Amino acid sequence: MTNSIRYYVGVDGGGTSCRARITDLNGTLLGEAKTGSANIMLGGQVAMQSIQDAIATAAELAGLGRESFAQMGVGLALAGAEQKSSWREFMALPHPYAHVTLNTDAYGACLGAWDGNDGAILIAGTGSCGIFLSQGQQHIVGGREFPISDQGGGAVMGLRLIQQVLLAVDEIRPMTPLASQVLAHFQHDIDAIVSWSKTARPCDYGQFSPAIFAHAQQGDALAVELLTQTARDIEMWMQALIARGAEHICLMGSIAERIIPWLTPPMQQRVASPLGDAMDGALAMARGNHDLYQL
Repeated sequence: MTNSIRYYVGVDGGGTSCRARITDLNGTLLGEAKTGSANIMLGGQVAMQSIQDAIATAAELAGLGRESFAQMGVGLALAGAEQKSSWREFMALPHPYAHVTLNTDAYGACLGAWDGNDGAILIAGTGSCGIFLSQGQQHIVGGREFPISDQGGGAVMGLRLIQQVLLAVDEIRPMTPLASQVLAHFQHDIDAIVSWSKTARPCDYGQFSPAIFAHAQQGDALAVELLTQTARDIEMWMQALIARGAEHICLMGSIAERIIPWLTPPMQQRVASPLGDAMDGALAMARGNHDLYQL
């Protein structure tokens, strides 16, 4: 099997997007592409389609035909892989690649952040998850998916925003410019918000996070409250990783990278700069067996 591999593919997939990067055996970048959600807990078939679309698009950009798929070693760093049943169901799906190894998006990001060495990261994008790799062991905190976990992520922050907007509508808390913007998004139709909530995905809630950051810069009381709570959530996960032995922690993801100014000074001093990203980690996975579980 190994002798048939001519290309390595790293895939980083979460609740919002899926990225695929193809290199040759020497690590030279050949192509990269991005598609939709690849959280396997939200549907293995949907995630597999996003992955295959991303790889196919990256291959096309690299000038590779479909026959190249059978020559690809693929490392999948995917949200939802921590749930054993989802992992097993996904790995049972057919695929055209020479080899596939699957672990969590946090694992891939941690490998990339610390250049394959031991270390800790906290991802906070749409969702959140912390991981500390030490002497061959994975220590994971959080990451049990929205809405029961993922504190510090954009989806939870967006859910809290919607809740507070409805309280403002009921005149229980003041209406702020941020709350007014959210109402305008739904054409000031409360029934539309309720109907939307019945099928809203994590990324649908997470779409409001840029507005929260923007309004916080203007001193919007609701936005400041939401970011303050998110910062405390991030610190909760950081403290849990520190308790497990982590010295410093790389903060990764759209929320984590922007929340640093909101952290307390002692926690800011614990933040390290990543050496690479989740795509680098996923490519490292493609070069070996990094399965979280065994079939």
